[in-house]
Amino acid sequence: MTTSGFAGVPVFEELETGLEIGRREIPVTRTDLVKYAGASGDFNPIHWNNDFAVSVELPGVIAHGMFTMGAAVQLVVDWAGDPGAVVDYQTRFTKPVPVSDTTGTDAPGAVLEVVGTIGALDAEARTARVDLAVTCAGQRVLTKAQAVVRLP
Repeated sequence: MTTSGFAGVPVFEELETGLEIGRREIPVTRTDLVKYAGASGDFNPIHWNNDFAVSVELPGVIAHGMFTMGAAVQLVVDWAGDPGAVVDYQTRFTKPVPVSDTTGTDAPGAVLEVVGTIGALDAEARTARVDLAVTCAGQRVLTKAQAVVRLP
């Protein structure tokens, strides 16, 4: 079954509940977290200072929740072909994403695994709800991650 029409845009009539729209692995480094902190203005030391993170009973430096949320929804944006097609996105944060210090290597400090599946279709509104399964090291880090996409 094909799920893309002109220019890679999904065709509503070709979608069905349960259809996987894609999957990807997203490597995360501490450098990514520093860049995100600069862009977002969230300089909480739990996202860059290991000693501080451990002192507040975290497993170490953790990724920003909104970083994780944004990285996960990119799968949907790429599938839809237009960020404006995503008309709603919400999730619950379940577990932190610890990011190891791998400075000086090519290895990521963590890897997010994202799988998107069509969870519901609304023919009248021409929307598809994409359910995202987001895990790190075998642990589900987001639950009820759902993006609603309006299709032409």
